[in-house]
Parts: sequence; C-alpha cells; structure tokens
Amino acid sequence: MKKVTALLVSCLLGQIAFGAVYELRTYVTNPGKLDNLNARFRDHTVGLFKKHGIESVGYWIPTDGESSKNTLIYVIRHESRDAAKASWKAFGSDPAWKKVAKESQVDGKILAKRPESVYMIATDFSSDWKNEKAEKDDVFELRIYKAAKGKLGKLDARFRDHTIRIFEKHEMKSVAYWHPTDEPESKDTLIYIIKHDNREAAKKSWTNFLADPEWEKAAKKSGVGRLAKPPAATYMKPTDYSAIR
Repeated sequence: MKKVTALLVSCLLGQIAFGAVYELRTYVTNPGKLDNLNARFRDHTVGLFKKHGIESVGYWIPTDGESSKNTLIYVIRHESRDAAKASWKAFGSDPAWKKVAKESQVDGKILAKRPESVYMIATDFSSDWKNEKAEKDDVFELRIYKAAKGKLGKLDARFRDHTIRIFEKHEMKSVAYWHPTDEPESKDTLIYIIKHDNREAAKKSWTNFLADPEWEKAAKKSGVGRLAKPPAATYMKPTDYSAIR
C-alpha cells in the first residue's frame, strides 16, 4: 500500500497527473509556414498558455513525409474539462494573443485548416516521465490503437501487465498512455507515446519485441484478438521549446 501511495504522489507531482485532462492537438500549416508557427509558439504561445493555466507537456514535429514540413503535434494539460474551456476562452480573448496572432500572419495565414483536438485522460498505467539527457538522434513515436468492440479493457490489461515491461526490456521508453474522453473514441482507443534512442534503434526494438516469446505468449493469452484497425504510428522529433525531450 505504501508503494502504491508513493507512486500516486509521484505521478501527481510529475508530468502525468491522474484526474487532469490532457489535450492532443495537431496543427497543419500552409506551405512554408511551419517555421512561423514554431516561432509563434516559442516566443509567445507557450508563455500565454501558462498565463491562462494551460500547462505545456510536449511539442513535436513528425519526421517523415509532407507532415515533417507542415505539422506540429503537441500535448497540453488542464486541471479539468471546465478549466480547459475557461482557459481557451481567456486565451482567445487576450489582447496579447490577438496582437501576436495578427502580427504573425502579415505575410499570409499560418494554418491551412482548423487544429484537430482530442481530449484525453491518463490511464492508470501511464508513466511518470522524467527527462534524461537529450540527444539529437532521439525520436519519439506517437501510436494510436483502436481495439475491437468491447476489447479496450483487455488491451489495457495487456499493456498494464505485460507490454510496458517488455517495451522496457527492448529499450523502448514509455512517455505516457491516454484514453480519449469523448465517445466513440473513449470506448475503443488507446493513445500513447514512447521514446527511442534513434530511428534505427526503433526498428531494432520493434523487431525484437515482436519476436520475443514472452510477448507472443502474452498476446495470445490476453484475449485482445486483432485490433479494429492497424495502429497509426507517427515518428516525431521534439521542438527546441518542448518540455518533454
């Protein structure tokens, strides 16, 4: 019991707070505007988020394809869903933000479309992430799993009891695990981020993980079956202003 209590206290003080509401946001820019978006976040937005009670957790740029040129993915934290609503309202009406938004787009609109937003809560097996020494080759991986109908609990149990430990065995570091808060995704979706030393290490780790007899046994006995669709995976690099690195 003491160990459980200590773990909960640690998590509440760390990056992952159970009971808080997280928000996964994805921004897609117009051509050539990603640097402008990063500058706006680096120099203004992150500070204004803090001013209005929005905690920045991590900011990343995908490493592959067109998204590496036009996409920013980030996670922020709110005290509650009501707090999120109040914070966004205050942020959007802040004269400082209005000034920054206007001045940053004098050469053209930065975003190509409205940001995508997913509200999430941390799972009971989510990590208490602590930054280590950041290396330039470090790569993060955002993965989204959709369980077959009625199987999300079994998928959670497999991660809680087996997968995370086997990830660590194969040098994949767990950053955080979340469930969306809103239906229908709240009934079938697991979202998580892991970290690899580099892209080649990621490839090797996944190969070794999938071939591990312990994983094969756990997967077979878990009752999860096949996922509703193949996992969506995005490799990412942290921005220079990201809290998680």
